[in-house]
Amino acid sequence: MAKTKVEAELDQPDEQLDRAIEELRGVLQEEEKRPDVAFRAASGANSNIIMSIPVDVQIILGSTEMPVSDLMALQKGSTVALNRRIGEPVDVVVNGRKIARGEITVLESDPSRFGIRLTEIIAATMSA
Repeated sequence: MAKTKVEAELDQPDEQLDRAIEELRGVLQEEEKRPDVAFRAASGANSNIIMSIPVDVQIILGSTEMPVSDLMALQKGSTVALNRRIGEPVDVVVNGRKIARGEITVLESDPSRFGIRLTEIIAATMSA
């Protein structure tokens, strides 16, 4: 059985995620505008459920390619050169999708730890 254009598009995970995120944003914005107090309380509870869903967040400092022989030769103390230089922005990736860029910063409350200061939010693109 041949798939329709819509069914074929929905089979692609990135497009599914984009559409789901945009639909969710639209629903949440519509709910916030409704004047019904009881509805607002219920929508707040629904938003809290959604907001507690865990996601995988990665900060990508850089990458490199190397032959298997070099990879097998790595040992404690080895240095791997990445494709980024000091001071270049790092990518913030959520569930495999780049959503922002940032710069590495030392935490004021704990100088032995570092974090990321966001410098750019990458806008979601909608596919037609």
